[in-house]
Amino acid sequence: MIGLISATAAGAAARDRLAVAWPDRTRVYDGPVGEAVRRAFAECEQLVCFLATGAVVRLVAPLLGDKASDPGVVCVDEGGRFAVSLVGGHAGGANALAAEVAGLLGAAPVVTTATDAVGLAGLDTLGLPVEGDVAGVSRALLDGEPVVLDAEVAWPLPPVPFAGRGAYTVRLTDRAVEPAPREVLLRPPSLVVGVGASRGAPAEEVLEVVEGALRDAGLSPRSVAELATVDAKAEEPGILEAAKRLGVPVVTYSAAELAAVEVPNPSDAPLAAVGTPSVAEAAALVGGGELLVPKRKSAGVPATATCAVVRRPVRGRLAVVGLGPGARDLLTPRAEDELRRASVLVGLDQYVDQIRDLLRPGTRILESGLGAEEERARTAVAEARKGHAVALIGSGDAGVYAMASPALAEASDDIDVVGVPGVTAALAAAALLGAPLGHDHVSISLSDLHTPWEVIERRVRAAAEADLVVTFYNPRSRGRDWQLPKALAILAEHREPSTPVGVVRNASRPDGTARISTLAGLDPATVDMMTVVTVGNTATRNIAGRMVTPRGYRWQEEPA
Repeated sequence: MIGLISATAAGAAARDRLAVAWPDRTRVYDGPVGEAVRRAFAECEQLVCFLATGAVVRLVAPLLGDKASDPGVVCVDEGGRFAVSLVGGHAGGANALAAEVAGLLGAAPVVTTATDAVGLAGLDTLGLPVEGDVAGVSRALLDGEPVVLDAEVAWPLPPVPFAGRGAYTVRLTDRAVEPAPREVLLRPPSLVVGVGASRGAPAEEVLEVVEGALRDAGLSPRSVAELATVDAKAEEPGILEAAKRLGVPVVTYSAAELAAVEVPNPSDAPLAAVGTPSVAEAAALVGGGELLVPKRKSAGVPATATCAVVRRPVRGRLAVVGLGPGARDLLTPRAEDELRRASVLVGLDQYVDQIRDLLRPGTRILESGLGAEEERARTAVAEARKGHAVALIGSGDAGVYAMASPALAEASDDIDVVGVPGVTAALAAAALLGAPLGHDHVSISLSDLHTPWEVIERRVRAAAEADLVVTFYNPRSRGRDWQLPKALAILAEHREPSTPVGVVRNASRPDGTARISTLAGLDPATVDMMTVVTVGNTATRNIAGRMVTPRGYRWQEEPA
């Protein structure tokens, strides 16, 4: 919950805008400001104070305890010009909250945390438990000193400028070790603990066998991702309480799923009880991985709990990101987030140049030229399979004549895939032309490099006969100059010569152009590969210089 505190009418007005926008996230604290801040500090995860920073400093200073547990505090000035991250930038989420508040109020976010200020991913913001000399290693990164990544376990991380050798180390490990001087330990959620339990098994006994297995194997409880068991035990109190104390979820599988998993230590007892010869080992192994601790029983007499521990396979992450038509303000916030999250960026060289300034230090860039689309797709998937966080970029929407299709054709279920939509060239062009896509429409690429012309021509004829608005991608190049005239001739068999045709080049970019011609008047020689051509249907009109296709086919009478 976010506590909102204000002292003046102007502050209250801005406060209320947040309260209306985030009704489920915020709580307004009225009354004397000092008392309001104290109550909110005790009850909320974050605070937004519409007060001077000096006043907030004095009010919260006596309340501060531990940076790991103190709420994040953001200050907004009386004029609503700035949202200042004051306390708890990372641990309290104040840096991210300042950006959110600024976006909603039209203010400028002010973040002074050193790593955020220079675009580095903070070691305490990677989403992993962290131990050791975080301040010292972060300072080394900021000072440009070499910091080594010692990855005992592969795991997708955001970009950090690691070096091959150096005096400082970031160690990615699930082993129960203490950090050395000048070292940070990152704990990936790489361990799955399978558990079985008799009805009524005490939580203490379940927890004892789990913690004992981890301790004896030299594994850190902070790297446990989940407790896994059979669905018949989904409501077993001892298992649920043990998971709660460990701070992990309980994941369940059907007996049939578990029975299909090959295990080293099957048993007749669970087969008779729940229908599978293994619960602990099978539940831990159902997603694959390395069995680190075979089934072991708890110390009770009789034993009421079993467990097994598996190091699960690393799952890399592939984000297929649409960059939009080229204008920076049409690049979505989600796309920007994915670009900053990726430690490996794969893309066409000219698209990489568009967003190079958004990448964090340490991002590895794998760029190539036109014609290497399949190679880029294979490279992106291969990098994700190595356990990296990868962004594969394409213009417009990555799923429209871009990189999503070849990448997903290469990918299997051993990596996580995220699609990030972008504004397509057709949509960007349509916005400039007016409203040409107001009714049913279709996009057709005229490039026959990968699709036979016979197939393309059949699709153009079908669109012509169906009276669809058509947007042509890849309409004409120096080596392909006859396809567009042919496609326009096919449409002309079903549409009047006066049918509006929109021609947009470099939509949304500074050198972009947009014009409306007609089916009879368009000169194909004025079109190139940076252009999209939108041909209206029989209802499309040129109204006041704008291309408009009505939502219905019964066109209202035009005014005299």
